[in-house]
Amino acid sequence: VGIGQDITARIAQEQEYSRLIETANAPIFGIDRDGLVNVWNTCASNLTGFGVAEVKGRHLVDDFITPQYKSSVQDVFSKALSGVETANFEF
Repeated sequence: VGIGQDITARIAQEQEYSRLIETANAPIFGIDRDGLVNVWNTCASNLTGFGVAEVKGRHLVDDFITPQYKSSVQDVFSKALSGVETANFEF
């Protein structure tokens, strides 16, 4: 017995999200639960000078945040992972 499911719409939606992130006029990045970069859009590359290949898979806080902000940025990420939102964080 087999079960099939058409995931065409889901794939199209994921591709649309990827296009929106990539073409946004704001820097957008994503990290996994370990703090490793898994999303880095063109605006983030232009702003920082680091391309996707340079950052993907590297630890965002350890490798790209300056020493004076590492603790506060890591705190924001830790809170986010536990479901606590921090709005308008600036450094």
